[in-house]
Amino acid sequence: MRLIGRNGPGAKPAATTEADTDAWAESPERHPGALPAQRTSGLTERRPSDGYGPDSLVHVSARQFAAAIGPYGSLAEGGAEQGGQPGTDPAGFDSASFETALAAREQAALESRHRQAADDGDPDAAGRLGTLLLRRGELEDAEPYLRSAAAAGLRAAANNLGVLLHQQGHRAEAAQWWRQAAVAGSAPAAHALGLQLRDQGEEEAAEYWLHFAADHGHPLGAYALGDLMEHRRDVRAERWFKVSADAGHREAAYRLARMREAAGDKETAETWYRTAAARSHARAALRLGVLLEERARTDQSLLEEAARWYRQSAQNGEPRAACALGFLLRDSGDPAAAADWWQEAAEAGDGNAANALGALHAGRGEAAEAERWYRSALDAGDQNGAFNLGLLCAGAGRDQQAEQWYRRAAYAGHREACNALAVVLLQRGDESGAEPWFSKAAEAGSVDGAFNLGVLHAGRGEHRQAQEWYARAAAEGHGEAALQLAVVQEQRGNLAGALERYRQAAAGGSAEGAFRLASVLDRRGDADAEAEHWYAIAADAGHRRAQVRMGVRAAERGALEIAESWYRRAAEAGSRSAAFNLGLLLARQDSEAEAMLWYTRAADAGHGRAALRLALLALRRGEPVQAENWCRRAIDYGPAEVAERAGRLLGALHAELSA
Repeated sequence: MRLIGRNGPGAKPAATTEADTDAWAESPERHPGALPAQRTSGLTERRPSDGYGPDSLVHVSARQFAAAIGPYGSLAEGGAEQGGQPGTDPAGFDSASFETALAAREQAALESRHRQAADDGDPDAAGRLGTLLLRRGELEDAEPYLRSAAAAGLRAAANNLGVLLHQQGHRAEAAQWWRQAAVAGSAPAAHALGLQLRDQGEEEAAEYWLHFAADHGHPLGAYALGDLMEHRRDVRAERWFKVSADAGHREAAYRLARMREAAGDKETAETWYRTAAARSHARAALRLGVLLEERARTDQSLLEEAARWYRQSAQNGEPRAACALGFLLRDSGDPAAAADWWQEAAEAGDGNAANALGALHAGRGEAAEAERWYRSALDAGDQNGAFNLGLLCAGAGRDQQAEQWYRRAAYAGHREACNALAVVLLQRGDESGAEPWFSKAAEAGSVDGAFNLGVLHAGRGEHRQAQEWYARAAAEGHGEAALQLAVVQEQRGNLAGALERYRQAAAGGSAEGAFRLASVLDRRGDADAEAEHWYAIAADAGHRRAQVRMGVRAAERGALEIAESWYRRAAEAGSRSAAFNLGLLLARQDSEAEAMLWYTRAADAGHGRAALRLALLALRRGEPVQAENWCRRAIDYGPAEVAERAGRLLGALHAELSA
């Protein structure tokens, strides 16, 4: 709250203009429960000071002054050679100490004059002395002087008496004096009265007095009015936040920015975040960093500025900014610096940072350290810690502990923990126990939960319900869910619908979706370049059939080295078709021995053509028994055409052997 004083020696109440002062008070932005106080320089009318008064007081008591300079104000003599300290002038005394002592002496003299005038019955002097004592925290000494001045009709004294009584806990009497001062035109008193009425639930009366304070240029009154209106969802709140922000109130600038961001006006929001952040508002600097990082997706130069604001916010005590800076540094390739900021944030109670540290150590194989940080996250109230502990235990084969952690996180509402717990139960054969957790995960927005619920219904033959859950998951970008929908559309002959869903599946990261999309385009024959693009996407993602298809297309173009590379990747990953094709390619390149190895691998995996080829090669080498064995396997493996050829070859072998 603001103290009100009067300037000019011996000025009378009716003939002077009161000036609001608040140098003694602390900002409500640092103490939310305190009555607000903020300088109003430039907002209220002030008459030129005569050199003394509340605005020019130095808060040093006469006793402190005497202790500092002695009864006669003598200065210690002696320069550096006599024990003088650095910073003293050539005469041997500290000029800064001299100025402080001189100011204290003037202050003591001023206080003495005020006291003498007040004791002689001057209400203005009593008000000034009471204000000075109130600023020093000497409430008992200040009260009689302020009461005397307030009773004489000085509104500044009435306001400051209200401040004193409020500090003593006499809220009702404080309100009476504030009302008297406010009626006399005091904006700070109107602000204080409005706050007290608001806290008592008298919102209409509070709004009246806060409006009065705001209309009279009081920025805290404008802020409190905006706060009250925002609580009521009154659109006028934004106007008053802006009035307060324009007057220098940083919290008002921050609140205004939040309102503009919520309305989708990020450009204006960024402007006000900058205003508040420039005044060292930690949360504003954090939000500004977030907006800049979002914009950095299209302009990487903004990342450095985002980091600067995160750093400022973190240094001003905002652990979330330290955490965000850690992620920014990790993504820029500096995990060591990221870990330092995460640790700072985690030690300040940020669960997200603790989880990030846990994941960092888990990635390094440091399970004990990872578990320590995950537990720290959980202690900070972040249920991701329990879920991550479940993942850590599952990775270490501690399935029972993993289930316990999943269950704890799931009961706390962690949707992915619900899904993970359901998977554990389903793998154990407890379908009835798994379904409610899948449902809970899906209803909470887990796309994996929705997909798994679709799989559960599909397994029971409940295709309509399965399609509904697949559709919900696909709408959130789940590639495998979109793939299931696409397959159904293709089976129904709806190629247009299938193509749309396959595109959605491919865009969602489904390698099978990309392969099937390419296959449909390939069969249609009018989009060869696009088909190859999707084959390549699927092949690069490790899809073996797509790798074989890429090899075939390369071989058709005569790019045998590229074809061999694709065949090898697929064959080494277990594709029998790729192994057979690689054998054919090597045989044409006169690498018969290696070709035999790949034919054998393909045949051992059940490839009929490879078995038939091995039978023919065995005959060529004069090994009829081996040839017969490979023929029998080719008949078993098929397909029909291969089985028929292998049968004829086997018959010929029998005829030759019997002859």
